[in-house]
Amino acid sequence: MVVFILEKVTPSLRGEISRWLFEVKAGVFTGRVSALVREELWHLIGEKLGKGSALMIYSTNTEQGFSAQMLGNPSRVLEAIEGLLLVRTR
Repeated sequence: MVVFILEKVTPSLRGEISRWLFEVKAGVFTGRVSALVREELWHLIGEKLGKGSALMIYSTNTEQGFSAQMLGNPSRVLEAIEGLLLVRTR
């Protein structure tokens, strides 16, 4: 399972991501895709992000059961503390 949260991105980028994932709320996409598709989508988001920001959360074999990556300048920041991901507001 993967979740993408996109802030301040173009409607065309949201349209491209919606071809692969379900947009449950404006800018929030979720679905189940392979790791290869997930990484290709993340690469596409990175190329077309502009001044927006993106968060990717995906299932993996960690203590929390997921991992996350961020691009751009989001309103919240992920911090890894002793192997756990925590969220800090700016």
